[in-house]
Amino acid sequence: MKLQKLLLVICAFAAVTAAKAQVPAFTLNDMDGNKVQTDTLGTHGQPVIIDFFATWCKPCNRELTAISEVYDEWKEETGVRLVAISIDQAQNIHKVKPLVDENGWEYDVLLDPNSDFKRALGIQTIPYVLIIDGNGKIVYRHNGYTEGAELELLEKLRELKAAREAAPVEEQPAE
Repeated sequence: MKLQKLLLVICAFAAVTAAKAQVPAFTLNDMDGNKVQTDTLGTHGQPVIIDFFATWCKPCNRELTAISEVYDEWKEETGVRLVAISIDQAQNIHKVKPLVDENGWEYDVLLDPNSDFKRALGIQTIPYVLIIDGNGKIVYRHNGYTEGAELELLEKLRELKAAREAAPVEEQPAE
């Protein structure tokens, strides 16, 4: 019985540690060919949702469309930014921009055609969502999509905002 409790504690610690991991450093291109460093996402004091998708993934597209409908309110309420990362392979990368434009998604979209960034995060299936706190730490992971799952994302964002607001402000040294 004690061994079971010990294993439970170890598993819980591992889950918390994994959830608080830093975003690995990769260079991805946006749809215009500009380079973006992944380890800088979510390091500017505001949360970032990273949503892995592909043009052929129907649940991914439903999720991004559902978030799109409330994204402006989320930005205003929580300060969140969404970065959608396409894992479409190189031969299909030309389909990403038309899909984004057709759906009116106002997200930053990055391209991971070899799925290197996805694999580095240990992601097996899509859609897959991460929430990065304002310090670059992964604080939430979720895979799959069912209608209404975006409400759980909003709840996590509200929790992050409440924690930020409750955190003591560091005093600046007097000059």
